[in-house]
Amino acid sequence: MERVTLRIPKQQIEEVEQLVDSGEFPNRSEAIRSAVREMINEQQDGPSEQSGKRNWAKV
Repeated sequence: MERVTLRIPKQQIEEVEQLVDSGEFPNRSEAIRSAVREMINEQQDGPSEQSGKRNWAKV
């Protein structure tokens, strides 16, 4: 695995911490990895406005 450094707003990190504290994820890193996997999977499935998929920001 590679290490990546990123900046995330404090409120979002606090929300991730709540997911960890509630036992949904074992740690912050796994929560963020899960979000990245979800984003990649949705992108690979292709755009579909009717299915309620997110519009991920593209830079």
